[in-house]
Amino acid sequence: MLKIDNVTKRFGSHTAVDSLSLTIPKGEMFGFLGANGAGKTTTFRMILGLIDLTEGSIRWNNEPIGYDTSSLIGYLPEERGLYPKMKVKEQIVYLARLRGMDKKNAEKELIEWLRKFNVPEYENKRVEELSKGNQQKIQFIASVIHKPQLLILDEPFSGLDPVNVELLKKAVYELKEQGTTIVFSSHRMEHVEELCESLCIIHRGSPIVQGRLNEIKRDFGKKNLMIKADFELKELETLPGVIKMKKLIGGAILQIENEDVSQAILDFLKPKGFIRQFSLEEPSLNDIFIEKAGASYE
Repeated sequence: MLKIDNVTKRFGSHTAVDSLSLTIPKGEMFGFLGANGAGKTTTFRMILGLIDLTEGSIRWNNEPIGYDTSSLIGYLPEERGLYPKMKVKEQIVYLARLRGMDKKNAEKELIEWLRKFNVPEYENKRVEELSKGNQQKIQFIASVIHKPQLLILDEPFSGLDPVNVELLKKAVYELKEQGTTIVFSSHRMEHVEELCESLCIIHRGSPIVQGRLNEIKRDFGKKNLMIKADFELKELETLPGVIKMKKLIGGAILQIENEDVSQAILDFLKPKGFIRQFSLEEPSLNDIFIEKAGASYE
């Protein structure tokens, strides 16, 4: 497992990460969330050993992370990190060999990944000839070709259209099923909700929400109520237990204090006319993130 114990990172007088502690079990998919500048990428770079810790410790399977463990880790950075003039095959095989793979095995794995991503013809193309989305797929292959035990993905779906997002999500899920421990950050909350069992929201370097996703939602308490009706819903804003209301064409989404409030709202609406939709939903991760991280969310 990955254990981050009371880790702090300071750059001069600025504290980028402040007393962060996380334990991520083997084979788990873990979401690491935060606004821009919250400390996510700094944490990733400390896990990888690219920058030193000011305080605390980071261990993988109870061992310090260093050059002797680098072949066990894969990293997909948010920024493009490929050589634009090199051909895909030359580049991926080179990076795989740095991770300890032999050339033939790397070539075989590359062909399988290109087929999986429906781009076998890109094997001998230069990276600069590819679209941004296809460059992202090649960069993903570079991070996983050596079959890492720990995979760190920083905004993995950036620049991908919906079809390729689904391809990449499927690949990530398959790696998780094979036992890979995966930590990823994303601004797309729906991806985290779909893929992750546990998560941490970091704000100004410190964790503000942490735990299993279902428990975080349950402890948040508030519910979302979707209503669509053939009459005006403006009065709902003033009802007891309604925290906020977002107007939609022909309806509204209400954030309410608890389930009992929904029954009172339904009783209020019944005499007014036809209700086309009335559905009570769990709070979204986006709701929780915005409330906890506030205006810092981007």
